[in-house]
Amino acid sequence: MNEINVAFIGFGTVGKGVYDTIHSHQQQLNDVTGKKVEVSIIVIQDPDKYQDIQEDIVVTTDIQHVIDNPTIDVVFEAIVGKDPAYSHVKRCIKAGKHVITANKEMFATHGKELKLLAEYHGVALGFDATTAGGIPVIQTIQQLLRVNQIQKIQAILNGTSNYILTEMREKQLPFQRALQQAQDLGYAESDPTNDVEGFDALFKLMILSDVSFGKQPLQQHIHRRGITAIKAEDLQSTQQKRIKHIATIEKANGVLTATVEPLLISEDHPLFAIEGVDNAIHIQTDIVGDLTLSGPGAGALPTASAMIEEFCTFFSHNQRQAHATLSI
Repeated sequence: MNEINVAFIGFGTVGKGVYDTIHSHQQQLNDVTGKKVEVSIIVIQDPDKYQDIQEDIVVTTDIQHVIDNPTIDVVFEAIVGKDPAYSHVKRCIKAGKHVITANKEMFATHGKELKLLAEYHGVALGFDATTAGGIPVIQTIQQLLRVNQIQKIQAILNGTSNYILTEMREKQLPFQRALQQAQDLGYAESDPTNDVEGFDALFKLMILSDVSFGKQPLQQHIHRRGITAIKAEDLQSTQQKRIKHIATIEKANGVLTATVEPLLISEDHPLFAIEGVDNAIHIQTDIVGDLTLSGPGAGALPTASAMIEEFCTFFSHNQRQAHATLSI
């Protein structure tokens, strides 16, 4: 096989970002995988909405085109909400296709089941893009912290909320005006509830919990509070401290506790300087100590970067394995 055929489920901001990256970085992908990457099928709700897709790509509303096509190797899933994403991903896995998802709400709920299903069917399931945009936190925990025991994670996991709090503090803007700016710049959806009320951060925290501790706390037991009640004057009270919207999960005496809430932190806190749409994850471990990963957490290209890099881990690993086999 001289090419890798991929399909897309969803073609919004993230899907389009992956599509554009595949075309703009074709040579780099070829160098890593040893093959050309071809986009074959795009599944979207409204095919007439997109006029700039290559003519040789099948654009359809029917996921069955992906399921029934034996040449499709990898599916990029980037739609919003638990359904129909869950059923689509499940069917693709059962059809023997690798899947890379950016859907945090769906994966927070069904991730454990889908990982077991992928293992059973012998396919890879990538979900690095579900958490913290372009920061490779999932791969770091899975591949580089396999002996270290993680004790606590504190993280800024929503770029929209972090941007709003930064603008409110630096420019003394009221919440609604800062939110409108975020929407105008494409950082916030027309319905920003998931971002500003902490649901988005909660979904990501659940995924981090499963990866880090092998289990999740019950969502109804997580104390969640958003940023809508914060006023600009609250953020001006002191320059030595800042209010940040922080997701925390900690394991003590075998018990997981988790919160998503605004916290007043001092300038010596590792998340103090994380501003704008950036995300950051501070991990406390028993061997290496404290680690902090930070970077862009919102937008098309950071998430696309996570999906493309995970795609490369699938096939660069296969290339190494094939080379090792030939060398024996």
